[in-house]
Amino acid sequence: MSRSLADSLVLVADDEESFLLPLRDNLELEGYRVLTAVDGEQALEMCLAHEPDLLLLDIMMPKLSGFDVCRALQKKGLTIPTIILSARDQEVDIVLGLELGADDYVTKPFGLRELLARIKAVLRRQQHLRKQSVTRQGDVRIGEAVVDFAKYEARRRGKNMAMTPREFSILIYMYGRNGEVVSRDDLLNEVWGYDQFPTTRTVDNHMVRIRKLIEPNPGQPTVLVSVRGIGYRLVR
Repeated sequence: MSRSLADSLVLVADDEESFLLPLRDNLELEGYRVLTAVDGEQALEMCLAHEPDLLLLDIMMPKLSGFDVCRALQKKGLTIPTIILSARDQEVDIVLGLELGADDYVTKPFGLRELLARIKAVLRRQQHLRKQSVTRQGDVRIGEAVVDFAKYEARRRGKNMAMTPREFSILIYMYGRNGEVVSRDDLLNEVWGYDQFPTTRTVDNHMVRIRKLIEPNPGQPTVLVSVRGIGYRLVR
């Protein structure tokens, strides 16, 4: 699994500690950052506060059911990729869960490997959709540059800039991460790919060139900033 997926924030909502805690531990072993909630009300509050990358949601919980949580998120216009985990295996429950916006429905008991595969699939699909939405936006301003991701064109103060496809790919990925800190390993895995074997120095060299195109003062970057010991963040 690429680090950018494994580092995703997952909220697990279930009122049974005997299920919740082992699942949390296994997800953390896979590299995920994990939050837990023991009732529907707490799950909703944590969704609103943290906007996790993925919600693993039980149906039968105190205060608010999983279905109620889905309805509340819909009303607030908050789209969070969701996998329902439930012992209720009736078709009517599965259909209702999917109609309320869940991306998948897994019945208990289930195998850990199956769940991990489904989590990975949902996160990859969401990442792909986010990248597509970025490329459909047309002109966006990034620092001193105006970039059209769909056309792979960029201008600075009205003049066309020469950017390589790799530099565009880096900007698309950084822009799609919504101001999050992106590690060098994330960029190597997602932009270059495992088969090309670049080094973290390669990432830094590309960032230097991109800064010359988008920063008001490349020597003192304020748009594409370094995060010491980790990587970079695109300030939007």
